[in-house]
Amino acid sequence: MKKSLFLYLFILAVLMNIFTYMYYSKKSTFEETHAATTNAKLKDSLTSITAKYVDANYFSLENNQNAQNYFDSADGKKFIPYEKLIPYVKEKLMDFNDNPKGNPYTGQDQIGVQKFIINKAKVLNHRWIIADYNDGEYWGEVLLKYFVNEDESISFETIQSVLYQKQ
Repeated sequence: MKKSLFLYLFILAVLMNIFTYMYYSKKSTFEETHAATTNAKLKDSLTSITAKYVDANYFSLENNQNAQNYFDSADGKKFIPYEKLIPYVKEKLMDFNDNPKGNPYTGQDQIGVQKFIINKAKVLNHRWIIADYNDGEYWGEVLLKYFVNEDESISFETIQSVLYQKQ
């Protein structure tokens, strides 16, 4: 009886070792294939997101060499780098939010108690800006024209303004 018990325990131990070996060998190949497919999916999604980013930034001063060249002077003495110009223009536009009647470049008069202020702006090229504005209740967008004057001050002009319906 004792011999058969040891024989059964030995066979059971051998089977457990075989199953454990098979499990871990299959597990490593499964993890390798899973990692490879996950990496392929991540590369595809990264490529997709990069393409969407490039499409979204098509109209921007950062990607428009012709608009950047506009800020080079013909005599080569004066050059305004767009990396410094973009934040400067946005800052000057946002400074008008301090006006008690609201930002005059939203193209809207004050409707209620709150004034219209510009929240976000994007410099599209050497001449245009698109901006988002609200008064806490109403939202809208505005297309602005901007000019860099000789004294490096910025002047703005409202081209078109859209106010969305209250929902």
